[in-house]
Amino acid sequence: MLTRLLIADDHQLLTDGLIVVLQQNPDWEILEPVNNGRALLARLAETRVDLVLLDLNMPQIDGIRALGIMKREFPHLKILVLTNYNQPQLLAEVKKLGADGYMLKNASAAALQGAIQGILAGQPYFEELTPSSVPLPAYFLDEFMKKYHLTKREVEIIKMVGSELTSKEIGNQLSISELTVNTHRKNILRKLELKNTAGLLNFAKQHGIL
Repeated sequence: MLTRLLIADDHQLLTDGLIVVLQQNPDWEILEPVNNGRALLARLAETRVDLVLLDLNMPQIDGIRALGIMKREFPHLKILVLTNYNQPQLLAEVKKLGADGYMLKNASAAALQGAIQGILAGQPYFEELTPSSVPLPAYFLDEFMKKYHLTKREVEIIKMVGSELTSKEIGNQLSISELTVNTHRKNILRKLELKNTAGLLNFAKQHGIL
């Protein structure tokens, strides 16, 4: 019986290229791709799929939400996240949700095929990421804020601290008092369970905020 793979990605050009690469393995059957999270879940409910190649940024139901649903409703399904986001915070999140792998879209065809073969054999594949200087996309930043109970103002202050502004300078730019800025900074450290500014800057870089 052929192993059935399903691509879930809303970029047609990329999807076409993936199909060409995956069809090189005669043991794999490549199903017709889906381009949004809702269609992905509907397909899984009606047909057998062994592994999903999952994009995170999809319409209707995004990849993060779809991942959680898939692992709950289809626990034996293998899921390889295939994304442009070089963000350790996202990698940690998909691991927590039960993904079997995380790979950047700039990987080689051979690396992709090897990762899929390993995952199907029960060997997770999580690419080792170097923290990116590119901030999190707006949607994932919102999710980050919800997870750590941060406000937009607090994230704004984190970014300003990362730009080496003093509390007084931050206050001047935001038209608030230095005391208010220091209160925000204390609240941020408390919410993130950090001890000092150095820890905050390291945390922010690791999570794509800076």
